[in-house]
Amino acid sequence: MTEKKKDQPPRIVESWSLASLPPVSETMLQQWRQLIEARTGMVVEPNRTTFLQTNLASRMRELGLSDYAAYYRRITEAPDWMVEWSVLVDRLTVQETRFFRDIDALRTVEQYIAELPRQQLSQTPLEAWSVGCATGEEVYTLCILINEALTQRGLKPKFGVTGTDISTPALNKARTGIYPERRLVEVRPEIQQRYFELVRPGQYQFDRALMKKACFVRENLAELQNALHFRMQIIYCQNVLIYFKKWRRREILRHLTERLAPGGLLVLGLGELTNWQHPDLERLSTEHTLAYRKKSGA
Repeated sequence: MTEKKKDQPPRIVESWSLASLPPVSETMLQQWRQLIEARTGMVVEPNRTTFLQTNLASRMRELGLSDYAAYYRRITEAPDWMVEWSVLVDRLTVQETRFFRDIDALRTVEQYIAELPRQQLSQTPLEAWSVGCATGEEVYTLCILINEALTQRGLKPKFGVTGTDISTPALNKARTGIYPERRLVEVRPEIQQRYFELVRPGQYQFDRALMKKACFVRENLAELQNALHFRMQIIYCQNVLIYFKKWRRREILRHLTERLAPGGLLVLGLGELTNWQHPDLERLSTEHTLAYRKKSGA
């Protein structure tokens, strides 16, 4: 007679949230880096390997996959790869952001608007472009800033702000205009009262009327030669170029400069680019902001 086994404690299956990252070879990671750069132009440096592996593994868990090669095949070969690619790009590119994130850069924009001729502002709508806008906080921040600047000068708020990003899920979030309270930590109380409405605990709706001034478009910075934006008076490109190789940064800036109106303002992230010059641009003497103005005759 077979001896009856003693009762064993239930086997604990390690949850996904506690499991270690699935093993992956450096060769496989390099394939992922090459795919990401080929499709988006963005570079995942070796020192960000953990970032890449963690985000890949997070999405693989949701899909019930444990093999990086299998996920790679799905991204490159499966019929639904475009949808899945969009989800993954969202994970890799959209970082936590907030309203009024870089006050020095925003003051540069504010000063620029204050110096524009009244006749120009009254006759021609002011067009601004937020490059790499993620979930829209930067776009709506510019809407507030421009609206306030024009109103203070006694002008009708004739303007539009276009936000572009490679992440479709991020743009969809931006179009809702609803944000958690933590994204508003740098918004002054009077501005929050004027432009935000508490719609449920911890969630705020951006001013619906001002939302009509904003437009969101999916766009890949590696394909800016196809962009349809031209004669923009303000191009705001903060904390975006760091994801690209130096030669591609210069290529992106060349395309942005071509789309800037004469006298227009280009605002970049401080430290994102060094020793760069363009014959059509003049550097503004701003201490804490990297900004250029397009020459009038360019």
